[in-house]
Amino acid sequence: MKRTLEEQRIEFSNQKFLATPIAGLIVWAIIGFVGILFSDFIAVWAIFIGTGSIVYLGLFLSKFTGENFLDKSKPKNEFDTLFLFTAGQAILVYSIAIPFFLVDYSSLPMTVGILTGLMWLPFSWIIKHWVGIFHTMTRTISIVALWYLLPEYRFIAIPFTIVLIYILTLLILKTRKRSHTDTATSATLNAI
Repeated sequence: MKRTLEEQRIEFSNQKFLATPIAGLIVWAIIGFVGILFSDFIAVWAIFIGTGSIVYLGLFLSKFTGENFLDKSKPKNEFDTLFLFTAGQAILVYSIAIPFFLVDYSSLPMTVGILTGLMWLPFSWIIKHWVGIFHTMTRTISIVALWYLLPEYRFIAIPFTIVLIYILTLLILKTRKRSHTDTATSATLNAI
């Protein structure tokens, strides 16, 4: 039986959404610590390698969060595909970050930090919740402000701010899931 797009959206929205944000949190924390402990040259490589590995770490973590992204037995969901396209879009905008980086290497935490966070905006539309708008807007405004306010600490302040935003996002997602479950449970009980 073919599921409608709305049924697929509801199915997609009922996921936990923990593995990928946890992966982002871990990677950006590592990038921040590299910024503290090592030269900017090494911090640059940490950003390129780290952000490039978030998806792979997310795939690995999904086995432990119960999301299991590689489960072939799950029915195909068009919104999984849409989300992969948004991730692909974020990767393609490295074409903006790299030339800017070549002119000013300290731009990298700002450009990559913002560009890789853009996929949260369509995520909000898909799940019909404000968490992605919060994540994208807070991340963008904070990163730009820190880039101007703390030029000597761009490789430290920006990554740790992204970590903080991920923590808040995970808390919101956890609450959203619980609220969604509580609402569904209440509706079922009221129907009885």
